[in-house]
Amino acid sequence: MMEPQWLEWARRLQSLAQAGLAYTEGPFDRERYEALRDLAAEIVAAGSETELPVVRDLFKAEQGYLTPKVDVRGVVFQEDRILLVRELLDGGRWTLPGGWADVTDSPREAVEREVWEESGYQVRAVKLLAVYDRRRHGHPPHLFTIYKFFFLCEITGGAPAPSLETAGATFFAEDALPELSLGRVTPSELVRLFEHHRHPEWPTDFD
Repeated sequence: MMEPQWLEWARRLQSLAQAGLAYTEGPFDRERYEALRDLAAEIVAAGSETELPVVRDLFKAEQGYLTPKVDVRGVVFQEDRILLVRELLDGGRWTLPGGWADVTDSPREAVEREVWEESGYQVRAVKLLAVYDRRRHGHPPHLFTIYKFFFLCEITGGAPAPSLETAGATFFAEDALPELSLGRVTPSELVRLFEHHRHPEWPTDFD
C-alpha cells in the first residue's frame, strides 16, 4: 500500500516548520514558520478530507524537533501459534498487543506493560526481532512517521482477559489468522515473525 506523495510533502513541510519554531528567536521568522506549518496542515486536510482545525491542532500539539513516534508490539508464541488481541476501535479486527511507548518507560517496560494491559498475560521481553519504518510495510497512510519495534516475549503469568481497548486474546496458527487491523500489523509482518520463530538464531531485522 503506497502512501500518497502529498503526505510525504506535508510531513517534510511540518518537520521544517516545527524545527524552525523550536530554534528561532526572531518574531518574523516565527511568523513564517507558523505559516509553513499551516500550509502543511492545509495539504493534509485537503488530501485526507479531515477538518482543517483538527489537523492544525494535531500539528500545534507537537513541540520541539520533530522525530518519529515509537510503536512497540509484543510477539508471544505458544508452541507454533501467535498471540493476537481483538481491537475494539477497529471493527473487531486483530493485532499484536502493543501501542505507543510512554516517555516514562524503557522499551522493555513499554512492551511488557502493553502486552499485560491488552491481553492479560504477564510477559518478559527477551529479544528485539524487528524495527520497521511503518511506511515501508504495507500499512495504511498515517500523518506521522512511526517506527515499529517487535519484541519477542515469554509468558511469565496471567491469563487471557479483555481490556478497555481489546475484547480478548487468542493464539492463532499461521495458516488460520483472523482479519487483521492493518493500521497496527500486516500479514507480511506476521509471516516474517513466524519465520523468526522457526529460526531463533536470526539477528534483528531493521529498515
